[in-house]
Amino acid sequence: MLVGEIGIPRREFLYDLKLFEIILITRGYFRRHHPGWEQARLIAYHAAHAMGGKHQPPPVTQWLKFPWEKDDLPSDDEVNEMRELLRIENESKKKEQ
Repeated sequence: MLVGEIGIPRREFLYDLKLFEIILITRGYFRRHHPGWEQARLIAYHAAHAMGGKHQPPPVTQWLKFPWEKDDLPSDDEVNEMRELLRIENESKKKEQ
């Protein structure tokens, strides 16, 4: 994909790029297509609603979710719990030194 679709020279891909650079390049490449997919979803959503019944449709982001629209963000309670665990861990490491 990097050589064929993105156009990175084969030699650069094989010998010069590091793994984190490859990951960043592929993420950027796929992110470049997000607006087109979101536009297509919006057009299909409104076309389906125009042809459908009189009920209120769900929000467009619930109608069709894309992989980059994740709902798995931690809650405030989970974040506070993680912070507390990190604080305890840091204090125990300070005592060991």
